[in-house]
Amino acid sequence: MIDTEEKLPFTDHLEELRNRLIVCFIAVGVGFVLAYGFKEQLFTILTRPLIEAMNPGDKLVFTGLPEAFFTYLKVAFLTGLLLAAPVLIYEFWMFIAPGLYRRERLLMAPIVILSSFFFLAGALFGYFVVFPFGFRFFLGFASESIRALPSMKEYLSFASKLLLAFGLAFELPIVITFMAKIGLVTVPFLKKNRKYALLVFFIFAAIITPPDVVTQIMMALPMMLLYEISIIGAKIFGRKPAEDPTSEDDETGSAA
Repeated sequence: MIDTEEKLPFTDHLEELRNRLIVCFIAVGVGFVLAYGFKEQLFTILTRPLIEAMNPGDKLVFTGLPEAFFTYLKVAFLTGLLLAAPVLIYEFWMFIAPGLYRRERLLMAPIVILSSFFFLAGALFGYFVVFPFGFRFFLGFASESIRALPSMKEYLSFASKLLLAFGLAFELPIVITFMAKIGLVTVPFLKKNRKYALLVFFIFAAIITPPDVVTQIMMALPMMLLYEISIIGAKIFGRKPAEDPTSEDDETGSAA
């Protein structure tokens, strides 16, 4: 069982939460300061898929005097958030670690590393695969009498929302495999509920992505593939029927 000496009172949990939030804020602040020095270059990289999809000579605009300034601030903040992501993920998992068994706590390090990897993979998938197709689709509505004039503020809001959504979507294998490891879900349960998972994925994609079928499908289908990967992960790393997570803890406690 979980060690009784590790059962902290509620006030101690709040104190631990405060300390971990302070670490998270510091990590994001350091990332923001580092990213602000390269804000123009970062925004150029972020807008490259859109610029390449636009007609030659077309540019982004800003419709308010402070819009460019605040857009660069947001770019630096989002980049700082991305740089601090490993720290944020680590602090989150370490906060919930005391509620886990010793064997489950051993998974914390690989979970932090894999969570960071999958989040980055999801953001890169959105940037390199979804953005080019999506932007060409939206710009295809332009005509001789209609011209697209995307603004810096609108593009940043649109792009950051999609990148975050794809990053979180790609966390699916980590979450499901971890749930299988601690016994919350099983492989038969995951296989039985494939059709419901597909429905949930399309609903999630419809909420997160713009209201067009192309972008929704390009999010929902990878999530379905990730779901299948999750089943494989659950089959390999999930708790076996005869496995008792409390046995090792009980033996350790009795030996102490």
